Amino acid sequence: MGHFLCRNTPSSASRNEPMTEQMTGAQALVRALEQVGVDTVFGIPGGAILPAYDPLYDSKKVRHVLVRHEQGAGHAAEGYAQATGKVGVCMATSGPGATNLVTPIADAYMDSVPIVAITGQVASKAIGTDAFQEADISGITMPITKHNFLVTDAADIPRTIVEAFHIAASGRPGPVLVDISKDALQATTTFSWPVQMQLPGYRPVTRPHSKQIREAARLITEAKRPVLYVGGGVHKARASDELFELAELTGIPVITTLMARGTFPDSHKQHLGMPGMHGTVAAVGALQRSDLMIVLGARFDDRVTGRLDTFAPGAKVVHADIDPAEISKNRHADVPIVGDCKEVIADLVAAIKASAVKGDYAEWWRHLEAYRETYALGYETYEDGSLAPQYIMERISELVGPEAIYVAGVGQHQMWASQFIGYENPGSFINSGGAGTMGFAVPAAMGAKMGRPEKEVWAIDGDGCFQMTNQELATCALEGVPVKIAVINNGNLGMVRQWQTLFYEERYSNTDLQASRRIPDFVKLAEAYGCVGLRCERPEDVDDTIRKAMEITDMPVVIDFVVHQDAMVWPMVAAGTSNDDIKYARDMAPKWEHED
Repeated sequence: MGHFLCRNTPSSASRNEPMTEQMTGAQALVRALEQVGVDTVFGIPGGAILPAYDPLYDSKKVRHVLVRHEQGAGHAAEGYAQATGKVGVCMATSGPGATNLVTPIADAYMDSVPIVAITGQVASKAIGTDAFQEADISGITMPITKHNFLVTDAADIPRTIVEAFHIAASGRPGPVLVDISKDALQATTTFSWPVQMQLPGYRPVTRPHSKQIREAARLITEAKRPVLYVGGGVHKARASDELFELAELTGIPVITTLMARGTFPDSHKQHLGMPGMHGTVAAVGALQRSDLMIVLGARFDDRVTGRLDTFAPGAKVVHADIDPAEISKNRHADVPIVGDCKEVIADLVAAIKASAVKGDYAEWWRHLEAYRETYALGYETYEDGSLAPQYIMERISELVGPEAIYVAGVGQHQMWASQFIGYENPGSFINSGGAGTMGFAVPAAMGAKMGRPEKEVWAIDGDGCFQMTNQELATCALEGVPVKIAVINNGNLGMVRQWQTLFYEERYSNTDLQASRRIPDFVKLAEAYGCVGLRCERPEDVDDTIRKAMEITDMPVVIDFVVHQDAMVWPMVAAGTSNDDIKYARDMAPKWEHED
């Protein structure tokens, strides 16, 4: 049970005496949430979940945050979880309330984010009758949850909550749904604590096999062109210190995926940047020409590999992941290692030290330095004085600094934020990676700020994403959550427009958001929601605008950065093509003559 055991209440006769008390299922739900350490719940009440909101009103330990849309509740729970390392919690009623949580639940599943979604359900006798506001949310979310529960007996509520939190947080983290029928919430039951979990089939493997570790260490010391391919699982395992030690010990180049940005410091000389579709030429080139990939907590995502059969053709693979289903799923692993990345990397460090053999990578680094120097990240500036979005990222990075938490939506602004903001600390970049959910940034930034109020939190959003969930600005203003929202406003659904430019002969079908008409005017919108609204349209005003936003610490700030509509994300590997075909600007490909 670990940290899910409760402290006995003062009324207990002895320290070991279990707590027992008569109460409703709804009261038992709130009490169980308190006992497992929940301090914040994001949600919206409705008929089926209403019984739970009554005892929640009296809770001194759980703060309920009334959001404006259930999708916002789910993303806020994700942001809270990613910023704190704790399980995020969201709550909704049956039917449309529950189905509005589907997108954030799917998002959390793809990115291995531990959240528990609690939904009300119609009375148990009405289930299956198409009752008012009935939806089979357990059935709907089965493919996108780590596990889900339908509870129809009040006596099962406390144990189910403990099991849900344990499953969400342990092994490979992920979302768990707890759907509770209204009559179970209203019924009287005996609340007993602590409870015994009943999960006989759930035993995540965390300890790696020593034989696999020794074999991986042997391949590492023998390799001539190795690469450490670091995924989000390393951050989830809180293993950045171990990764740093492994990198320094071996001298092997490091690449960090979108979900791992900050897990290894950008400023470190061994860091080559991000791989994949919009990765650096150095990172992509290193993978393609490697003879060994040490893959840690990553899943060979298609955005990293490009065309899979052409990805890193000469490389052997050491693949470590806590989820055995990921190993050899997309790419055969020569050395499969199932285990928690923190333990795997620590054991690898010990094994390499014990072998006392150090690889010679001087020639390899000579090639990589040539890639890094020749094809450094750059961007286009505009003679008409228009703002380059990449310049905004550079200035935010410089002025706000690496101690802040940055949260991005999805699209061009997300890629620019991953490329041009410097990440030095694990967990400092939160974004929607696997699902690519537009509308993620505003509510996730709210959740992150509520989880880590001492941190400065900046959401980097696009004008398209922002219009999907900006109603949560009202929540931020009313709850006193002073996030900064930098809207990169190019007047278009930017990434889709970029594809239309490159692959659809500049036929811009339904991507123009008509920003020139300022519908809506983001500054006025911010003010209408009780926030400060700022606008910046010229490069010379960027620094002053950022500084002004930073000086406002008691309310949310929205900055409308009006940027050039033709700005593109480079480098780029076109979907379905080989990483060898990466372009670092339009119609400009690197020459790979530095290879052997």
